[in-house]
Amino acid sequence: MSEATSTRPRGPRQGPDGDRATSPASMRGQLGGLAFDIGAPIGAYYALHAAGVSNLVALAAGAVLPATGAAVTLLRTRRVNLVALLVLATMAMSILVSVVAHSPRFLLAKDGLMTGLWGLWFMATVATTRPAALVFARPLMEGRRIFQAPSWDVLWVREPGFRRIWRTSTVIWGAALIVDSVIRVIMSYTLPIAVVPGLGGLLWPVTFILIQVATNVYYHRAGLYSLLGARWLRSTETRPR
Repeated sequence: MSEATSTRPRGPRQGPDGDRATSPASMRGQLGGLAFDIGAPIGAYYALHAAGVSNLVALAAGAVLPATGAAVTLLRTRRVNLVALLVLATMAMSILVSVVAHSPRFLLAKDGLMTGLWGLWFMATVATTRPAALVFARPLMEGRRIFQAPSWDVLWVREPGFRRIWRTSTVIWGAALIVDSVIRVIMSYTLPIAVVPGLGGLLWPVTFILIQVATNVYYHRAGLYSLLGARWLRSTETRPR
């Protein structure tokens, strides 16, 4: 039975670690954790560097902070979390290789490695029933009062355009993250070491804002908000001319 004709709703109700889609409150907690993972290593590096600690040690100490957070997540939930495992594995490998090679620049490049892996993961989900862009957007958008659409599971089954929009959006996110990764690696090996952590931190909001603008323009032109029954579109259509 084809995906479009199946009568059983099959939307991406699960997150990247195999759990059901997160609630808005849970998403806010994850965003707070992400802010810590980005900001804490930068703050730790500049504080230790100002105290006279070497670049390698200061960067390694900063990398330990998000790795510790990932380990706490695993211990608290007591179940497999692919995101936390990815963070731990990447941090451990970065620190190990950097210490063995005595190369602080490899530690600088770890953020590029992380965004590159995220980009590849987004691309890997494009052809599945759970494209990554939909997994992350659903808990933030579905059920909001400004939309009057039925369940996204129903839309996923009935509307080919709905599936196409989220798969295209996932490609946009994946490609942008891979480009971000390349920029970070180039920065890590060409710019002064002390400049890279701060510049890399500034690149996060720039990348996010650019992706958000690009995807929202695409959503509007592709008709996503119409499929979701956006109230502002209905009011425009019924307004007397």
